Amino acid sequence: MILSVSRRTDIPGCYPEWFMNRLRDKYVMTRNPMNFHQVSQINLSPDFIECIVFWTKNAVPFMDYLEELNRMGYMYMFQYTITPYDNTLEKNISDKSDIIKNVSEKIEKKRIVWRYDPILLNDTYTVNRHIELFEEMCSLLYTAVNHVVISFIDLYQKNRGYRLYELSTDEITHLAQAFGEIGAKYKLPIKTCCENYDLTKFGITKGACIDSVLLEEICNRPLLLKKATGQRKNCLCAESVDIGAYHTCLNGCIYCYATDYKRLKTKQKCYDKNSQILCDKLDFGKDIIKVRKMKK
Repeated sequence: MILSVSRRTDIPGCYPEWFMNRLRDKYVMTRNPMNFHQVSQINLSPDFIECIVFWTKNAVPFMDYLEELNRMGYMYMFQYTITPYDNTLEKNISDKSDIIKNVSEKIEKKRIVWRYDPILLNDTYTVNRHIELFEEMCSLLYTAVNHVVISFIDLYQKNRGYRLYELSTDEITHLAQAFGEIGAKYKLPIKTCCENYDLTKFGITKGACIDSVLLEEICNRPLLLKKATGQRKNCLCAESVDIGAYHTCLNGCIYCYATDYKRLKTKQKCYDKNSQILCDKLDFGKDIIKVRKMKK
């Protein structure tokens, strides 16, 4: 099993102690997002987990637990989103220089995929400004990461009031050409995530966030992973089990698809570092708990 931690919320940055408590107890509960009272109990023993994929914008709070994670025998990698955006767009993210230092000094290169996404436009972050900032960040990160993933923002109803803009086809072409040249300069492969655009002529290939080839390299053995189901149309990811919960991320990114900040306050009241389930309480009168079938 590939454990996704988590597409739905930044567990390494916001809930590292809760996650380590779940590993110590060797199981976790998760709700089905489409069926509230359907709960899965997932075995977290290292015998059943091939690799943990961490999704984060700030793994600094998790570094205190990295040595313990290694002792436990888990294999892992980080999908590490580092954008150039300031606190007007990412309200609670700490200083990016500290985060970049953490990437460079604390985690092996083969275990890190840098995500420069989503790429959005506003009056400050224009196409040309993105090109300048991407090169600046590449110069700091190219020796520390396996490759970089980019994607272009899809606007949802809830974030249309922030004067954000999607990129036109011409803007994407201009940016991709420049990014491709910068990537070649730093010998840093660039891949897209869930994009329909063919940018191969710029040296940018289609990629998978949960990349079976990279996971096999990290684990140093074949994993025979199937393609994920239930993801977006152009997703190329391998199958995984996600243990996060929607509406729990504390990063404050105004473009986030996974968090309704009005619901976050309610979720936070339920947070308990020792709970079996993230930012929630089990209702044993209504919840139907099923042990997920696992294979070694």
